[in-house]
Amino acid sequence: MVNRLVIAAPASGHGKTTVATGLLAAFARRGLRVAPFKVGPDYIDPGYHALAAGRPGRNLDPVMVGEQRIGPLFAHGSHGADLAIVEGVMGLYDGRTGAGETGSTAQVANLLDAPVILVVDAAAQGRSVAALVHGFRSFGTVRLAGVILNRVGSDRHEQILRDACEEVGTPVLGALRRADAVAAPSRHLGLVPAAERRAEALASVDAMAELIGASVDLDAVAAVARSAPPLSVEAWDPAGADPVPGAPVVAVAGGPAFSFSYAETTELLAGAGATVAGFDPLHDEALPEGTRAIVVGGGFPEVYASALSANAPLRSAVKRFAAAGGVISAECAGLLWLCRTLDDAPMCGVLDADAAMTSTLTLGYRDAVALTDSPLGAAGTRVTGHEFHRTAVHPRSGLLLSPAGGAAWAWRGADPEGFATPTLHASYLHLHWAGRPGLARDLVTAAAR
Repeated sequence: MVNRLVIAAPASGHGKTTVATGLLAAFARRGLRVAPFKVGPDYIDPGYHALAAGRPGRNLDPVMVGEQRIGPLFAHGSHGADLAIVEGVMGLYDGRTGAGETGSTAQVANLLDAPVILVVDAAAQGRSVAALVHGFRSFGTVRLAGVILNRVGSDRHEQILRDACEEVGTPVLGALRRADAVAAPSRHLGLVPAAERRAEALASVDAMAELIGASVDLDAVAAVARSAPPLSVEAWDPAGADPVPGAPVVAVAGGPAFSFSYAETTELLAGAGATVAGFDPLHDEALPEGTRAIVVGGGFPEVYASALSANAPLRSAVKRFAAAGGVISAECAGLLWLCRTLDDAPMCGVLDADAAMTSTLTLGYRDAVALTDSPLGAAGTRVTGHEFHRTAVHPRSGLLLSPAGGAAWAWRGADPEGFATPTLHASYLHLHWAGRPGLARDLVTAAAR
């Protein structure tokens, strides 16, 4: 099993992404084959990881896929790598609300039997960092192998921090000063995805590699990764059963407006027998030749509403495709794109609904049950997904969001959500299809019909 480690922090905002991405890029510069992972449902950080590592950034989310699949998905994603680096989510012990350690960085570290390096924003503390580090080391069952200090103010400040960590027997593996060159711009849902600013993102990744290479003891970090014991798991296989015959073409949306997707989605579609063809709704004026199904994931269509609206040929093609019974699966951004309008800009018009930005952030895991038969499965199918948006969809007929009118999902504490028919599934709920591989097979089967 590959050498591995987990990058964690006491809380969000301590610098995990800078350190994890910088380590990936720095080790890649040394000629190592590095495999990047992110704990939780985040789509954006893996995009920067992928630029640094030269291979897909993947997610490890026990809530979405089940803890039994974390090891196999890790083995699949790290195949052929020399070193795997897993970036945590939030604070080390923060997981799904009300579920204890479930979904936390600590849970994933334990499932992978991986040592943890804690990134600490030390800008406003001195010797007290020892109490913080000692507390994180003694709480829970993870193996805290060292600390990387972030936002250190001076040589004197660094020495105070190093002495404090030495008092509690925790090695300091690096100390980073403030560096504006590694900053990445943010907006309403977090960092701007790398797919939207590739040249600038590459420059940021290079700056992170320089910073980490100059500020962190890479040999010591590599030694921590080598200390991980053997992990005997069978790698996850996206192929599963025999492929659906006919190799139907499944068009998968991508590009800057639809950059939220898990690598396993296309792998599962291909494994189920589909011919996967990518397209960019910002620029491509037609669907890929022979398209039998469309898959549209998440992203930021609200940022690109004018450009998406201007691509009238593709919008018309999608509406004709849906009217002819073509199979469509859309989540979050895809849902908005299928509406009549998004912030008053014309969209595809597949759904008799209008979408608009709001000031409210909707965020969290959802245990959902399907209310209507759709290409993703029969009514009664149960999934766990994640909702993350600042928009609202307003059907022109209230019936559309009821079980009688073909709602997609129901979950506790909320009205029925989304739209579903035998050929269409459109919802705010993000799913990690590796958690229910049958979703891909059901969609490809529907496409083959």
